[in-house]
Amino acid sequence: SIRGIIHAFFWFRQSMIFERAVRREFAQAAAGIGVALLAILASTQLIRLLKDAAGGRIAPEAVASLLGFAALNFMPILLSLTLFVSILLSLSRAYRDSEMVVWFSCGQPLTAWIRPVMKFALPIVLAIAVLSGFLSPWANYNTAEYKQRLSARSDVSQVSPGAFREAKRGQRVFFVESVADDASRVGNVFVASMQDGKLGVVMSDTGYQEFAPNGDRFVVLEHGRRYEVEPGTPEFKVMEFERYKVRTEDGEAKPTERSPNRLPITELVFEDSNQARGELLWRIGMPVSAIILALLAIPLSFVNPRAGRSANMLIAILIYAIYSNMISVSQAWVAQGKLSFWVGVWAAHAVMLIPLLLLFYKRIAINMPWQRRPV
Repeated sequence: SIRGIIHAFFWFRQSMIFERAVRREFAQAAAGIGVALLAILASTQLIRLLKDAAGGRIAPEAVASLLGFAALNFMPILLSLTLFVSILLSLSRAYRDSEMVVWFSCGQPLTAWIRPVMKFALPIVLAIAVLSGFLSPWANYNTAEYKQRLSARSDVSQVSPGAFREAKRGQRVFFVESVADDASRVGNVFVASMQDGKLGVVMSDTGYQEFAPNGDRFVVLEHGRRYEVEPGTPEFKVMEFERYKVRTEDGEAKPTERSPNRLPITELVFEDSNQARGELLWRIGMPVSAIILALLAIPLSFVNPRAGRSANMLIAILIYAIYSNMISVSQAWVAQGKLSFWVGVWAAHAVMLIPLLLLFYKRIAINMPWQRRPV
């Protein structure tokens, strides 16, 4: 009838307005949570990289690139956690503000939230799948390759002002107090090296790089001294010089190893080693766990307005930690050959489906015969 068509039209329109409002609230919560988590993780990684740069283990100019690669590497976990927490907080607010009371009074079950939640979650799950399947291994490969190129640079180019730098597996130690902006000159140079069982120490006020016609690279030190001593004997030699050349060499740039965590998923599926199977399990598990966590946030968001507000959040954090550890343990067991890949790929997710179904069953307002109160 016309009345039924009109009623269905208005119901559909109200449903669409409701879903847009819910997704907008989810997006606002996810934006705030994602920015906060990204700032925390990026700051932690930046501090670690700056510490390595100050210690001379990496070049200062490599910090920004390595930070970007690290961000791509932890983005799947960050997005999964952001999705879970944003849905949980948004629905918990609806419980605290008694909006869920109105929802249930209108005859809508808790399962009606699955549709708007999944519409919001699917684009994020797709991004997690792309990141874990392609971008994260690409970042891992480029990080290793970038570090290989940095380690293959000449000894002097790796020196950081004010820090001791080992070269040739500890056979040579450099210290430079200052370096010019264009790296053409250095000041207050200290070089200690072992050669033929003798320890040689060179100290100079200034120095610069020089290239021979055949392409050899030298560091020319000016106005300094060289001390040479044989360990275990009291004899030593002292030599003063106006100019002293030290030949430097570039390290050998070895090809980057194609380990499983550096392979795109299109190549990883054809690898049959245990390590590759474990890596594939983790990449499949990331988007699947994001979907399960998004659904799990619906019943976990229940909050009694008259009771404490943090109990459900503590339970949610505990469940997330257990779920994440189960995936990691499954990956490790598959990589070690202790667990079959076909069992590990679904076991952790199947275990988490049990509390998901139990929580939905507990929260859905269905009066079973054994739940009815006697009259």
